[in-house]
Amino acid sequence: MEERWGFDICPCRCSNFHFMPVLLLLTLVYLTNPSVFALDLHPLDRASLVLFKSQLNDPTRSLASWVGSNCSNWAGVTCERQMGRVISINLGYMNLSGSINPSLCRISFLVELVLSHNSLSSVLPPCLGKLFCLKRLYLSHNDLSGSIPDTFMRLNKLKELVLSGNQYLGGGTLPSWIGNFSTYLEKLDLGSNSFQGEIPGSLFYSESLQYLDLSSNNLSGSLGEFHQPLVVLNLSSNQISGTLPCFGASVQSLCILNLANNSLAGGIPSCISSLQALRQLNLSSNRLSYQISPTIVFSEKLLVLDLSFNQLSGSLPSKIAESMDKLGLVILDLSHNQFSGEIPLGVTELQSLLALSLSHNSLVGEIPDGIGNLTYVQVIDLSHNALTGSIPLNIGACFQLLALILNNNNLSGEIHPELDALDTLVILDISGNKISGEIPLTLAGWKSLELVDFSSNNLSGPLTDAMTKWSNLRFLSLAGNKFGGSIPDWLFTFPAMRTIDLSGNNFSGYLPDGNFNASLDFSNTATTFTSPSSEEQQSIASATKIKVSVMLLDNSEVSFGYGLAWPVGIDLSNNLLHGEIPVGLFSLRSLEYLNLSNNFLHGQIPVGIENMTNLRTLDLSHNILSGPVPDFNISSLKELTILNLSYNCLSGFVSKKQGYWKFPGAFAGNPDVCIEVSDGKCQRSAIASDAGGDESGYGLDHGPISIWIFCVSAAVTFYLTIFTLFCSPRPRNYILQP
Repeated sequence: MEERWGFDICPCRCSNFHFMPVLLLLTLVYLTNPSVFALDLHPLDRASLVLFKSQLNDPTRSLASWVGSNCSNWAGVTCERQMGRVISINLGYMNLSGSINPSLCRISFLVELVLSHNSLSSVLPPCLGKLFCLKRLYLSHNDLSGSIPDTFMRLNKLKELVLSGNQYLGGGTLPSWIGNFSTYLEKLDLGSNSFQGEIPGSLFYSESLQYLDLSSNNLSGSLGEFHQPLVVLNLSSNQISGTLPCFGASVQSLCILNLANNSLAGGIPSCISSLQALRQLNLSSNRLSYQISPTIVFSEKLLVLDLSFNQLSGSLPSKIAESMDKLGLVILDLSHNQFSGEIPLGVTELQSLLALSLSHNSLVGEIPDGIGNLTYVQVIDLSHNALTGSIPLNIGACFQLLALILNNNNLSGEIHPELDALDTLVILDISGNKISGEIPLTLAGWKSLELVDFSSNNLSGPLTDAMTKWSNLRFLSLAGNKFGGSIPDWLFTFPAMRTIDLSGNNFSGYLPDGNFNASLDFSNTATTFTSPSSEEQQSIASATKIKVSVMLLDNSEVSFGYGLAWPVGIDLSNNLLHGEIPVGLFSLRSLEYLNLSNNFLHGQIPVGIENMTNLRTLDLSHNILSGPVPDFNISSLKELTILNLSYNCLSGFVSKKQGYWKFPGAFAGNPDVCIEVSDGKCQRSAIASDAGGDESGYGLDHGPISIWIFCVSAAVTFYLTIFTLFCSPRPRNYILQP
């Protein structure tokens, strides 16, 4: 951006090079002693800059070079050649704070002023309107407030006005003159501010305007037709309503059209496909409806098409855009709509695709075999549909695939061993289907996997050693299947593991007493936890993220992000596990939830629970655990919101000081646990459902009738339980096994 002063060399019309030695000599002198040609700052401008600097905080000493009078030494300052007048100030990304001193307004020759990406916190100085030579004004991403002064109307030579990213700037309507104060205005960026009201009519007729960004404000009203050839139009994240215009004046020029996250309604007009230069079309998160006309076919220049989160219906268009081998659509997102029918073969002909998302629709039929044609695709998300058949074998040809998301469909069949060709996979989610069989040994090649979700299928067999090769694994869910056998020792040895969910299977045997501390996320004692808000129910210390980026125009970039996050936890509930709980399991200080309920675990609750300071949920219910209740103040676990130790064989006196009263019903079904209610008197938890109840409960101190009722209830419950167990094949086989 900076323009340094230099030499003016007049063109020589002679055919010889008589002046070449002189030129070389001058260049050599300058390189060895540049001060010979030093140009002093004009005294008035120097004084204004010094005063401006005095109002700034400069922790990184970016302006330490502002001493002396040599213009070339002043960081971010450019002077013209004749009188040393300052024509450009570029102090972007210098970590400056403070206010904008009006002294800048006295630098009358200023052509460019860039103070973007700092922490300046003042109103826009009205005197900036006196800088009549100004062509570029960049004050974006600061803490500026107030409104745009009317004095800016005088900046009639301005070409670029960028005030975006000042969240307190605006508060009212946009000035009516904002579109016609300068006949040279090409770029206007007021995004991520606080402007309200309708878009001024002057912006629809600003002939020189090419780039308009009013995104992330509170603008409302209907969207009108723009009468100038725009190149970039970004009105996303407002409250704009109405229907889509045709943008007829921009047929040959419009490259980026982003109207996402508004309240636009109606259908997508066919004329929208006549925008021949369009590279990005983002209409997501609106109220668009009806079918997509088959006449809408975009040119091969379109790289990004995002129509997600609307109410579009009907069949997917058989041809969405022209495609020429490596040219054409890169990101296609039609998710979260009401599309029906089968996936057209035309989608598999978009060979340039990097990301394909058709999730959350009502698509039926099988996944086309031609999906293997998408050899460059990195993300495929077909989840939450009604797709049937098996995972096509040809998908193995997508050798750059990072994320395969097929959950919540009606897919069946087995996992093909040949899918080991997808050795770049990071995310694999096939949960919520009807897939059966075992995990093939050939899948040991999936060494990049970070997230695996096979839950809610019909998978069976033991956990194979092939999984030990998934060394980057962070999330593993096999819940709700028919896996059996013992839980192998290596399951807890993955160094990056955050979540293990094996609930609802047929795993039996003892819990491995292995190296639980192998996972840094399980055992990291330095991990801190912040309670989530009501909207954020998961704590996210880190997450698996995939980003597909595309360069659209100059330095303009658009990306398709796919991220998954989860709490740190272990869920082994609803299996056939027995034996004692390994002590090492309670040494995992970073665990946020632990669920071992509905098994046959016995013995005492291990010590160390008081050190699990991140714990939010602990469920050990419906086992055969015995011994005393852990003797410590449960209130020290400040994040704990769910505690369930019910239906075990725990015993002992629980005082109010231990804080268990915060978890009503936590000891239900433990007849030998007596919970203090007042003055040392306790209440048996087997009858009381509220551990914090008052003295009116049915404690044992109320007489022999209560004891008799309790004993009869216990006997009936015992025999009913034995009868149920022996009438159920799975528990009977387990109990009677040799």
